[in-house]
Order: sequence, then structure tokens, then C-alpha cells
Amino acid sequence: EAQRNKYDVILHVGDFAYDMDSHNALVGDEFMRQIQPVAAVVPYMTCPGNHEEKYNFSNYAARFTMPGRDSSLFYSFDLGPVHFVSISTEVYYYLHYGIKLICAQYNWLKKDLEKANLPENRSKRPWIVVFGHRPMYCDDCIDRNCDIERTRIGLNGLWPLEPFLKDYGVDVVIWAQNHLYERSFPLYDNKVYNGSTEYPYVNPGAPVHIITGSAGCWEEHSHFRNETAPWSAFRSIHYGYTRFEAHNKSHL
Repeated sequence: EAQRNKYDVILHVGDFAYDMDSHNALVGDEFMRQIQPVAAVVPYMTCPGNHEEKYNFSNYAARFTMPGRDSSLFYSFDLGPVHFVSISTEVYYYLHYGIKLICAQYNWLKKDLEKANLPENRSKRPWIVVFGHRPMYCDDCIDRNCDIERTRIGLNGLWPLEPFLKDYGVDVVIWAQNHLYERSFPLYDNKVYNGSTEYPYVNPGAPVHIITGSAGCWEEHSHFRNETAPWSAFRSIHYGYTRFEAHNKSHL
């Protein structure tokens, strides 16, 4: 599909190769060879996951050169009518590397979204899509995979990222981590902000969260809780990947 020009960009939302550093990084070498037919013809844009943490993300940084000024851990780019923002959820978890990156990413993200919301920029690129590895919300039955509070509400209330998503009109947030697919209704602070009962995604009051982590990891599928959360619109444990298209300024 990539070689038939079906896509303009690939987003790989963390966790590469399982793991890049395994067997003296030979697993990472093989992974890069296998994605070459795709990555050679379509921009292959990434963000780090927990499986890239070893050796201070050095294998990830050495293999993927992203357009960030200071780091490949967070950056943004424009494509057509969409402003894409890549963030690292991992800086909130591996605190032995210090909190400098948390502060840097937080301040950078605020400035980036402020700039994206300038009238002249939002008119050119009305859609804002943020992607990072660990989800803020999910219905996974394993609690440690779900509802990642550190990025959502911050460390002891410091550097929370979720308010930015609503305050700056982010449209879609793409996550991975869990080996499943789940799409939310427009969601903020555990509350649904549908545009209307009949058309929940038309002019909503909050971003839509999508988990797309079922591409085919050798580990088992994740499993959902028996009771569906009120904010969950659709969920699936089947293998797959997600495609989306920005049709115009009003349809994504």
C-alpha cells in the first residue's frame, strides 16, 4: 500500500522490534531492514515507547532522526491540513534520567500548541493530532496498562498534559501501549463532551482518544474489562492498524 502511494505518512507510536537493543541490537537491525520497503517511500514518523528506554533511549535516537530541534523525543510537523505533534510519555516514568526532559517537553508543547492556534495557522491547518505511547484512558483489564495518570494529571499535579489537549483544541490523540484498538467519544477529565447525542463527533468539546496497538506483537492480546466505560465508543482485540484521512477542513 505504501509503495502504491496510498499514504502520505506513517505514525509508529512507540515500541519497536521488542526490543531495539536485544541481542546486541541485532533485533533492531533486522527491524529496520524489514520496514525499509515502507520507510524508504513514506515518511516514517515515530515517538518513543517503554521498550525504547534502555540506555537512555540511545538505540531509538540512533535509528530515527526526527525533526525536533533538541531531541527526537518530542517534535511537531505539518502535513496538508494537519498539525502533528509527537510527545514522549516515557519521560514521566523513567525519572532516574531526571525531570529536565519533563519540563522541557511541557514548556515546548505549550508554545507549539499556542503557535498552532494562531488564527493564520489554524486556518491553514485546522486539524491538530497529538501522538504518544501510553494512553491517558483505556478499558484494558490490566490496570497498569490503563488510565496513565502521570501524563494526564502530572507528577503530584505538576506538568499535566491533558489540559493542553482541551485548551488548545486538539482534535485527536493517538496512543498505543495496549495490544488492542479502542476509540473514545470526545473526552476530557473522564467526562464525555459530545457535539450532540446524534452526532457526537461534530464540533465536540474535547479531543477523541484512539489506542491503536494491535499491529502484531508476539505477546498476547490485551483484554478488555467486561463492563464498557461510558466514554468508550468502539473497541476491538483483533490484529490491525489504523488508517485515517484528512478529507478537508471539516472532515477527518
